[in-house]
Amino acid sequence: MKSNSTIISHQVTYLTIQSEQAGQRIDNFLITHFKGVPKSHVYRILRKGEVRINKGRVKPTYRLKSGDYLRLPPIRLSHTEKTTPHEQALQTLQQSILHEDKYLIVINKPAGMAVHGGSGISYGVIEGLRALYPQARFLELVHRLDRDTSGCLMIAKKRSILNQLHNLLRSGHNIKKEYLALVKGRWKAHKTKVDAPLEKNILQSGERIVKVTPEGKTATSQFHLEKQYAMASLVKVSPITGRTHQIRVHAQYAGHPILGDTKYGDETMNQKIKQYGLKRLFLHASRLEIHLPESDYHLSMTAPLPPVLQEVLQNLENANDK
Repeated sequence: MKSNSTIISHQVTYLTIQSEQAGQRIDNFLITHFKGVPKSHVYRILRKGEVRINKGRVKPTYRLKSGDYLRLPPIRLSHTEKTTPHEQALQTLQQSILHEDKYLIVINKPAGMAVHGGSGISYGVIEGLRALYPQARFLELVHRLDRDTSGCLMIAKKRSILNQLHNLLRSGHNIKKEYLALVKGRWKAHKTKVDAPLEKNILQSGERIVKVTPEGKTATSQFHLEKQYAMASLVKVSPITGRTHQIRVHAQYAGHPILGDTKYGDETMNQKIKQYGLKRLFLHASRLEIHLPESDYHLSMTAPLPPVLQEVLQNLENANDK
């Protein structure tokens, strides 16, 4: 009789962190280490103290240090489907590659595709790229985009580059990310900055909810009005910090939630905008600039706005002209 569960790790295991693994958050390390394990399960074993570092409990935000000694619990999960992406998904992913060199792959991530599997999702971008590049010794996400967000997504091909880019993302220097967002109402041209601390909460289901609160972490986003329509505004956003759901929550906090946002948006406006063809979150990572002085590496990439979003803007433009 076949078991209806999959054993990822059948006994307590112990690991020592090497120098090339240092700097990673423990939650991200575990999500990669336990491939296929839902994120909700990873956060649960962290919350319960089943993961120990140097014999002590740690928070999900703890950053690993070289020489850290990890105790990892046994992991037994319900049976899941094979995580190999289907051919059509691989073809879509192949066509979305914007740039590749010996250090990085940059893709124009399609909306609706998760960056990795877990929590009921059998596979994501990283699993797809590993299937496309079976000989690659190293492929890891540099950062994340929400499932419904499209645009520039970086995947590192070397640990050294991954560490350098993580340092840039933490410091905010020598890296620039720009997004295009369609928001509710008429954004005032003089309003260029939202500075509001954010706190992330993980629900028991594994869902992440972020709120503006004085107890939260510092978060800053720069907004620039690109174009106004009768009921909406197109804005360019540069996140100075990289908090979870930062742009979406800052837009909501400013009184102009992103259209198509089912978590932080305006339900009435989301219904109204559907008549203009919007059926997804209107948030697109449109531009990326990287400067790595220590590697003499420079990259500037633009991800074109998906045709379905271009069509929404054209429909709004046509409505303006009537």
